Amino acid sequence: MINIAPLMTRCLSPVLLTAIALSSLPIAAQAGNMYIYKDKGGQVLLTNVNPSGNFDKFNKKVKTTYYKDSNAYNAGSNTSADYGSSTASSSSGRNSYDNYIRASAERHGVDPALMKAMMHTESAFNPNARSPVGAQGLMQLMPATARRFKVSNPWNPADNIEGSAKYIAWLMRRFNNNVEFAVAGYNAGEGNVDKYNGIPPFKETRNYVKSVMSRYHSLYKNDSALSGKTMNANNATNTTNGSGMQNVSYGTSSNTNSASYANSAYLALR
Repeated sequence: MINIAPLMTRCLSPVLLTAIALSSLPIAAQAGNMYIYKDKGGQVLLTNVNPSGNFDKFNKKVKTTYYKDSNAYNAGSNTSADYGSSTASSSSGRNSYDNYIRASAERHGVDPALMKAMMHTESAFNPNARSPVGAQGLMQLMPATARRFKVSNPWNPADNIEGSAKYIAWLMRRFNNNVEFAVAGYNAGEGNVDKYNGIPPFKETRNYVKSVMSRYHSLYKNDSALSGKTMNANNATNTTNGSGMQNVSYGTSSNTNSASYANSAYLALR
C-alpha cells in the first residue's frame, strides 16, 4: 500500500489537488481506501492511510472513499437482487414531508416511495442535515446540483424536494429507467456509473444502493400515505419485471464525469 500523504504537506488549491488526485488514480484504484483530512488552518491531506508522525496535525477527517477491485463486481448483475428488510425510521419527522414528496413526484413523473427511501438514507428526515462535503437538506443536494436544478433555498424542504425530484427525473432518463443505476448515480455521480457501466465498485455506493432499495421495497413501496394516482410508476406494476419498477429509476451526487477519487478531493474543498 502506497502512502501519498507527502504530496499534501502544503495547502493546495482545488484545481491542483484534483490534478494530483487524477495522476494518482492507478495507485488509488488498488489502495483500498482514500482519506481526506484537514487541519485547523484548512490545509488538506489526501492519503490512503491514517495520518501519523509529521501529519498528526491533520485531525479532522472530511471523507473516506472506498475503492475495491472492479473485477469483484459484475456491472448490472444485481438488478433483481434481494436487498433484505429495513427498520422503520425513528425520526419524529419521518412523515412530515410526504405531501411535498407526492406533489414533486407527480410533477416530474417519479416514484414518491423511492424518493422517500432516498430521503431516509440521505438525511434521515432532518431538514438541517449537512454532510462534511457540503451536501444540504433533506435529500442532501450539493450546491452545484441545487444551482443546476434551480433550487433557490436548499434549506427550504419544499424547494429541496422539488430540486431532488427534478434530478431524479433527469437520472431516470439518463439511465433508461434502470433503478439501481440511477440510485448509484445520485450517490457516486453519473460519470462513475458510465465509467463502470453500472453500479461503481465502491463500498460506499454499493451500501447506499442497498439501503435505498431495501427501504423502498420493505418500508415505502406499499405505504398508503404515498400511494395514489400521482405517478407513472404506480401504473407500471402490472407490466414490469416482478419488482414493479420497469418505468422508474432513480438516483444525487457530484454531477461530474471525473473519476471518483479526484471528485472526492475536489468536493472536500468546496
